[in-house]
Amino acid sequence: MARVVCVHGIGKQFAGERSLLTGEWLPALQDGLSRAQAGGILADDDVAMAYYGDLFRTPGRTLAVGDPPYTSKDVQKGIETDLLMALWAEAARVDPRVVPPGASTLVGAPRSVQTALRALSRSEFFAGVALRAMVFDLKQVARYLEDPALRGEAVERVWKAMGEDTEVVVAHSLGSVVAYEALCAMPRHRVRALVTLGSPLGIRNLIFEQLRPEPGAWPGGEDLVWTNVVDSGDIVALEKDLRPAFGDRLRGVEVTNGAHAHSATSYLTDGLTGAAVAGGLLAG
Repeated sequence: MARVVCVHGIGKQFAGERSLLTGEWLPALQDGLSRAQAGGILADDDVAMAYYGDLFRTPGRTLAVGDPPYTSKDVQKGIETDLLMALWAEAARVDPRVVPPGASTLVGAPRSVQTALRALSRSEFFAGVALRAMVFDLKQVARYLEDPALRGEAVERVWKAMGEDTEVVVAHSLGSVVAYEALCAMPRHRVRALVTLGSPLGIRNLIFEQLRPEPGAWPGGEDLVWTNVVDSGDIVALEKDLRPAFGDRLRGVEVTNGAHAHSATSYLTDGLTGAAVAGGLLAG
C-alpha cells in the first residue's frame, strides 16, 4: 500500500486517479520535497491517489463534452447560494477588481446569484473559468454535504487507498473535507501527518458545522501533525487560520502561489508543503 495518499479537490469529475497522480500530483509532490531538501526519500510507487471525482459525473454522458450547460438559474437556494455569496465577499476582499456585495456601484442591481457570478468572473481567481464550471463546483460541494450515499462512498475511497503503512495524507480543497472525515471515522489509523492545501474546512456555517462525526474533532492520535497550507489570495480557503476551529495543535503555514492561488500543483511544489510531508515520512 501507499506511504502517501493524495486526495484531490473539486472539479475533477472528468479526470481519473492515474492521470491526476502521474500527470499532476506526483511530479509536484516530488518537487516540493526537493525544495525542502528532502528529495529521494519517497519512491513514486509509494504514492496513491484516492479518487472520488467520478461520483459527480452524470451517468450516461459518455459522448458528451464538458460540464452540463448550467446557468445562474441552476444555483439552488441553501448551500449553493450561501457559498457563492461567501466566495463573492472574500474575492472582493482580496481582489480590488471585484465589486463587493452592497457596494454603491451596485445600487439598483439585486444581490442575486447572477450579480455574484458576474462579479466573480471579473476576479483574477476565476479568470478563464466558465460560468457553468463555477456553478458545477458549487453543486459538488452541496452534493457532498447533502447526499449521504455519495459522501460515504467518497470517504470509503480514501480508506481503500490507505494501508497500515500509510504515513501521510495530502488533501486539496474539497478533498481536505473528505480526508478529514475519513481520518476521523478511522480512529486506529497510523497516519502521522495530515497536510491540507487550500482547505475550506473552516467555513463555519456552510462546512465546519456539517462535519462528521463532529465539528472540530482531532483527526488522529496525539502524535498526528496536521499542517494547513494556505495562500492569502485563495478564496476557497475562506478561513485562512483553522486553529480557532480545530485547536492550537494545528500548524498553519502561508505560501504564495501567484495568480494560481488555489492550484494544487502550486501548493505541492512549495518547500513548506514538502517539509510538512517529509516530517511525516521521517517521523517513524
